Amino acid sequence: MITIPVEDWIFAVAALIGGVLLLVTVVFDDILGGLLDGLGFDIGGTSITPILLGFVGMFGAGGLFATQVLDVHGAGAAIIGVVAGAGGALLAGTLFSVLKRSESEEPFNLADLVGGSAYVSVGIPANRFGSVLVKAEGQTHEFTATADHEIQAGRTVTITGTAGTGVIVRDEAAAVAPAATTGEG
Repeated sequence: MITIPVEDWIFAVAALIGGVLLLVTVVFDDILGGLLDGLGFDIGGTSITPILLGFVGMFGAGGLFATQVLDVHGAGAAIIGVVAGAGGALLAGTLFSVLKRSESEEPFNLADLVGGSAYVSVGIPANRFGSVLVKAEGQTHEFTATADHEIQAGRTVTITGTAGTGVIVRDEAAAVAPAATTGEG
């Protein structure tokens, strides 16, 4: 009967649990990251979860390397495991920090466009829909637009609100145009 030393079991379980949970954290991101994030811990903008899992996984792998390859046991294997774990924590922290910095910002929201200007590309009948072009995020976007009065294509308008996935616009030039004189004099 083959007996496996307790230290090998500890190192194997640590390597397996740390490695699998770290992989799950990479693949499913915030599922495990959210477990310890509520405690308010982060290191350099990186959640503590991948750093701890990197330590646990590499502690186990380093300990197994020490016992199986280097034939070092007991405290020596534990020290090698701790050094490997520290390296794993550093590596995981660095990689997750790079990934965090490479994430894109949230895309703009329609509400962010309110107050800005738009170009009417398809005329907007009163209380009906037309189209406007808006420059945002370095690109030109087309949105459905509505207004309470008719606006001809080619006009520049102000976005005053949102309506579902479209915008509400007003032609400032038409709104401030002087009223026609009645010819009385």
